[in-house]
Amino acid sequence: MTALKDQLIKRIETTEPITLAAYMAECLMHPEHGYYQKEQVFGADGDFTTAPEVSQMFGEMIGLWLADRWIKMDRPPHVNLIELGPGRGTLMSDILRATEPVTDFQDAINVHFVETSAQLRVLQKDRVPNAHWHDTLADVPEGPALVIANEFFDALPIHQFEKRDSQWFERLVGTEDGALGFTLGPCGPQFALADEKLRDAPDGSILEVCPAALSIVGEITARLNGEGGAALIIDYGYRKQATGDSFQAMQNHAYVDAFAQPGAADLTAHVNFEALKTAASQKMGKNYGPTTQGMFLMAIGLGARAQVLAGAGDKMQQQQILDALKRLTAPDEMGTLFKVMAIQPHELAPPPGF
Repeated sequence: MTALKDQLIKRIETTEPITLAAYMAECLMHPEHGYYQKEQVFGADGDFTTAPEVSQMFGEMIGLWLADRWIKMDRPPHVNLIELGPGRGTLMSDILRATEPVTDFQDAINVHFVETSAQLRVLQKDRVPNAHWHDTLADVPEGPALVIANEFFDALPIHQFEKRDSQWFERLVGTEDGALGFTLGPCGPQFALADEKLRDAPDGSILEVCPAALSIVGEITARLNGEGGAALIIDYGYRKQATGDSFQAMQNHAYVDAFAQPGAADLTAHVNFEALKTAASQKMGKNYGPTTQGMFLMAIGLGARAQVLAGAGDKMQQQQILDALKRLTAPDEMGTLFKVMAIQPHELAPPPGF
């Protein structure tokens, strides 16, 4: 039993079952026993691999996309380059390297990381020593902004609701015989966020909502409308709202029981891009996509970049580059499951890739 599991069982048995959102927040961000306090999370030696860890090409293309937005913004002399959930800092490091040739861009940007994990901040500082760190987006100074969020929204806590006997209940985390697991209780106020079109779903259906995601997208959009800029969101998820259970746990690159070892496994859920688009539109933002990651990356030049790199390498390097290209863009890899969405003010020229 993990230390966090023992704490959660005692808490629930002393009070009452907790929401899935509360459970996810404790498992991921507990200051002592949370998952993101682990030494090794990303990469081959961790529990999962993100696109920046697959190949430097990913960060290079994202960097050039962001630089293009800055140019279309008429090259403001000061702009906040903000990354939400920057992992080990790999993506930002590649972005900065790729944009060095863009005249005046490096002088204009100030890098800001929104990161609550003390352990990850240490890793990020090794790669991007001149960054500024914040607990929330609201803490980032005002000004024009370029925002990137890669595999950030999937880790935000969700609420789940299940339909039984023609009535909706909230799925809570309770205990039975000393083990954690799902139980049902009355719907909390978050049920109001569930799509009304889906509430007539048959018994056994599950609905998911992520209040934090909607709040953050609204905050991003309001910032961009007020100060100027653009945001790029990349994550795995679905275009249209639908019923279904996407809550999952990952450990050592394999799916595991989400309740077996709290704090030892990554907990995520698929991102509802339709809900994100609605949240941006409600704040009067212009959104583009979502499109698939494969189509987006190829549209902004990843194929051409791979050809250049492969042409400069030996056979082994060429194969590595081709393997990375496939991993990032193929439908049976990350190409289709991962979606890409952009948000910006209406007056800014349409972004490439959509």
